[in-house]
Amino acid sequence: MRRPVLNIVTLGCSKNKVDSEHLAALLEQRYLIRHDSDKRSDVVIINTCGFIGDAQEESIDTILEYAELRKQGKIKKLYVTGCLSQRFKKELKEEIHEVDGFYGVESVNLIAADILKEEPVQEYCSHRVLSTPKHYAYLKISEGCNRRCAFCAIPLIRGPHVSVPMEHLLEEARGLAKQGVKELILIAQDLTYYGHDIDGQSHIVELVKALCDIDGFEWIRLHYGYPLGFPDELLDLMRENPKICHYIDLPLQHISTHILQAMRRGVDREQTIGFVKNVRKHVPDIAFRTTFIVGFPGETEEDFEELCQFIKEMRFERAGVFAFSPEEGTPAYEMTDDVPVEVKQERVDRLMEIQQNISLEINTMRVGRVEKVLIDRLEGDYYLGRSQYDSPEVDDEILISAKEEVQMGSFYQVRIIQADFFDCYGVIMK
Repeated sequence: MRRPVLNIVTLGCSKNKVDSEHLAALLEQRYLIRHDSDKRSDVVIINTCGFIGDAQEESIDTILEYAELRKQGKIKKLYVTGCLSQRFKKELKEEIHEVDGFYGVESVNLIAADILKEEPVQEYCSHRVLSTPKHYAYLKISEGCNRRCAFCAIPLIRGPHVSVPMEHLLEEARGLAKQGVKELILIAQDLTYYGHDIDGQSHIVELVKALCDIDGFEWIRLHYGYPLGFPDELLDLMRENPKICHYIDLPLQHISTHILQAMRRGVDREQTIGFVKNVRKHVPDIAFRTTFIVGFPGETEEDFEELCQFIKEMRFERAGVFAFSPEEGTPAYEMTDDVPVEVKQERVDRLMEIQQNISLEINTMRVGRVEKVLIDRLEGDYYLGRSQYDSPEVDDEILISAKEEVQMGSFYQVRIIQADFFDCYGVIMK
C-alpha cells in the first residue's frame, strides 16, 4: 500500500526549520516526508513566519496558493502552523476556509497527534528528519525570549525564554552526529541566556563544551547572541577549541545611544563599542556578523550618520540592514513612525553600499590564504563551499570549479585565488 506523501513547507528562520524537522520525525512512520517540495503531495503543512511585514505577506501568499490546490482537490489535507498562525489565528480562520487546521506555536507533539488522530506523546522528540543537506544541521537550544526590545514581536509570539534541558540537547546532538552531521549550528533568540530560567545562571559554556566532546562534529557555530552579559569564557573557549568556528552572529541594531534607548536594548553607544572590541580582543580573527535597523521612530539624520561612521570604523565582516516596520503589539507600534518609507530605503541602500565595500576589502585580503572549506552543493559550473567564517544561506561562499574532484559534505584545504563583494573563488590544494 502506498504511503501518502506529506510536504512540510517551512518559511522564516532556522528555528522554524528545526520545528518542522521534529514534526516530520513524528509523522514519518505514517507518511513519506518531503521538505519544501514542488511535487504533488497528499498532505501539506505550512510552517509560517510572522516576524515582520514582508515575512507575513509571504506566509499569507503561500497559504492562499495551497488553499487553492486544496479547493481544487489536488491535495487532500492542509494544515497551517507557526508564528503567523499564532498571531492571527482567528483572522486566518475567518478568511481562509480551505485549511483543515490552524495551529500556533504549540508543541509539535500536539500537532502530530491531531494529524495522526492519536493521543499526543509526552516525551521530548529528539529525532529529526533533516531538511538541510545531511552534513549540517541546526540545534535549537531554547524557545522564546525575555528581552523586551521595543521593535520585536518574538516574545509576544513565542513567549518567555525556556531552555531545552541539556540532556535532551545532547541526546539530539548525538543523533545528528550519527546521521552524518559535521557542522552543528546552535540557534536561539539569545544563546547566552541559556539556563537562566532554570537556576538564574548561564550554562551556555557548559553546553558548548559538552557538544564539543561528541564525536563526529568538526564545526560548532554560534548564532544569535545579545551584547549584554555575553560571557568572556565563551569567547575564550571559541579561541581555544578548534571545533568552535571563529564566528558570531549578534544583532547590534544601532549605535546611537538615543536610538538604542528608544529600542529598549539595555546598552548604550560606549557599551556596544566596548563589547565589539572585547570580542575581537579575545578572538582576533573572528567573523562578526550583525544586523541593523534604520528608520526607527525618532532616528534623525545625525543618528544615521553616527551609524554609518560606526560601521566604517568597526568593519564588520558580515552585516545586514533592515528598514523599520511597526509590528502590532510591540511598544514601537505605538510610536510615531516619522521616517518616510523612501528615506528608510535610502538609508538601507547607503549602509549596504558601505558594507559592500568593506566586504570586498576584507575578501581581497583573503586572496592567497589557504582555508578549510566545507562543500555544500553543486550549482552550474561551480561547487559552493564555506569556511568557518561563513554560515549557510546568509553569508559568503567560496566557489570552486566543477572540474575539480570533490565530494559534497566533505572538507578540503582551499587556496583563495580571487575575491568579489560577497564571494571568493578558490582551488583545492592537492
